[in-house]
Amino acid sequence: MSRSDDQEWIDRPTAVRKGEDLDIESLAKFLREQLGHEAELTVEQFPRGFSNLTYLLRFGERQLVLRRPPFGAAVKSAHDMGREHRILSRLAGVYEKAPRPLLYCEDVEVLGAPFYVMERVEGVILRPSMAPAMYPDPKTMRGIASSLIETLAELHAVDVRAVGLGDLGRPEGYVRRQVEGWTQRYAVARTDDVQEMEKVAGWLAENLPPEAGAALIHNDFKYDNVILDPEDWTRVVAVLDWEMATLGDPLMDLGTTLGYWVDSDDPPALKALALSPTTLPGNPTRSQVAALYEQASGRPLGDIVFYYAFGLFKIAVIIQQIYARFKSGHTRDPRFANLIVGVRGCATTAAQALGRGRIDDLY
Repeated sequence: MSRSDDQEWIDRPTAVRKGEDLDIESLAKFLREQLGHEAELTVEQFPRGFSNLTYLLRFGERQLVLRRPPFGAAVKSAHDMGREHRILSRLAGVYEKAPRPLLYCEDVEVLGAPFYVMERVEGVILRPSMAPAMYPDPKTMRGIASSLIETLAELHAVDVRAVGLGDLGRPEGYVRRQVEGWTQRYAVARTDDVQEMEKVAGWLAENLPPEAGAALIHNDFKYDNVILDPEDWTRVVAVLDWEMATLGDPLMDLGTTLGYWVDSDDPPALKALALSPTTLPGNPTRSQVAALYEQASGRPLGDIVFYYAFGLFKIAVIIQQIYARFKSGHTRDPRFANLIVGVRGCATTAAQALGRGRIDDLY
């Protein structure tokens, strides 16, 4: 996709949300000491995303991106800035689609929480709520989808030991630990009675598949976590949001992507979740996504329905954790007020998928 107005669609920040302001004076002092910038610092916020907070820092002509945990976050392992910075540092120069980190600050006196700063990668991000004028044509959409899945396969092919990430996680027993861990996280964050969540958790625990190997996995891989080249939207130039990356079963990573992947003929309740713009014309179906990944990676898919059900369950837990923060008053972001609907939608869809042998014939 190459049009004269493509620059219009580059992802832009907006004003910082109320309650998520940074101490600009303290931050500017720290960055002057670390990077030598003397220009006036201005801060804006990228308004999307539901987890770690992302800000754009401007020093004159230079643009940097700052990542910090959400205010009031209680899940420390999911918001470990040092770990996220380490992953990007190891991938720099080896995996070209990882943004280049510049510095990490663990001194909470600066901003009240650890944070890191990286170079900004400008480009286009496809989101569920983007303007219709931004919709890619079907041919371009097919190219974007293919590039997305190829990028996932490329990530899973990274030699983790060669880049110094061999100790990032414990791949042995990964599937079992993930099912147990996300079930426990749900129990901690639970606010409403969603019986389908209990049903899916029990089924996953009783139907664990054999391990499918180990790879560097992203754990939240979808359209709005990749940046597209503004001159050629079918080319992925960066992968964002590495907070949940680890070593583990790559099919669990694929399962999360499939969990976000809503087909155009899915039930209205599922499409209403708007998890990713996968219903636009030109997108492959879930089963075609699985086939694209199998072809790109060379990995047999095994019990793909298990991974799909797990992906939906994990997404539901993530949504539940954010909703619990809203309910407890730790965030006032109005986007979070109705997230329990998303929890119910993912749980119902996962419950319907249990025991099916295919992902293209679930409804």
